Amino acid sequence: MLKRIATAVILIPIVLVLILRAPVWILAIVAGIVALLTIHEFLKLTESYGVQPLRILTYVFCGIFFALLALNVGNEKPLLSTAVFVYCLGFAAAIAPFIFLTRAMRKEPLSTGYPAAAASVFAFTYIVLPVGMLVQLRQQWAGAFYLLYLLLVVWAGDIFAYFVGKSIGRHLMAPRISPKKTWEGAVASVVASVAVGCALFYYGLPISSALLRIGLIQRRDGLFGLEQPAMGPIVVLTIVLNVAAQLGDLVESLIKRGAGVKDSGALLPGHGGMLDRIDALLFAAPVLWYYAAWRVMQ
Repeated sequence: MLKRIATAVILIPIVLVLILRAPVWILAIVAGIVALLTIHEFLKLTESYGVQPLRILTYVFCGIFFALLALNVGNEKPLLSTAVFVYCLGFAAAIAPFIFLTRAMRKEPLSTGYPAAAASVFAFTYIVLPVGMLVQLRQQWAGAFYLLYLLLVVWAGDIFAYFVGKSIGRHLMAPRISPKKTWEGAVASVVASVAVGCALFYYGLPISSALLRIGLIQRRDGLFGLEQPAMGPIVVLTIVLNVAAQLGDLVESLIKRGAGVKDSGALLPGHGGMLDRIDALLFAAPVLWYYAAWRVMQ
């Protein structure tokens, strides 16, 4: 627990400065590094399933995707940046199977080709696309505020699920996949996320104003005036985000349990690997990105 707290104390301020103040191109580079580290852990897990992944090609393909994000096309025009991202996302998702299956033709024995290509394509869709959506979300109006909202909602849900589940949890949620997760912890997670999310939007204007005064955000990245949405949709959105985050955690537990390991890595003391740390975000990020993209399209 001490290692877990110490790591969080060091990393949380860095993450907050990145999402609130860093230029989008720097955020894209850092996100790309995080994604590549996560992919490295994921591909290592796939080896436990008897798959020999296409490591180098996967790193290069995913690195190029984040290099394109770093170009920051249409940064000052949210609708344009969203449209460019959608086109790039669709093209990359469509061409990924073609590229990896073509390379898999050279695998020996031939029976290892398709599993290797499938692992690489899944690494791209499971890890790279959601992380890329976080970068593009920063390009939206009030993008930094929404990223802050996402992180606080996920973190609050995770913390309350852990402590409530450990103290009063009795009914197991998915004993075959994650023996320590309980329904009591899951309910506490939803309640905590809704409380934090609603409080953040209710006080969105003073919070944004305070961040603007100390120079942590620019005006376009905060929640001001008529931009504040009604609380009803925020409650629904927060519940969906929390459920998605909990599913993301369970899915990663499924992958690890199938591979016969406890953690995806040992990069972060007390937290395990990078995949252990961002597993919930990988499912929650697309939900918030689609909501933000819908707002832009209106």
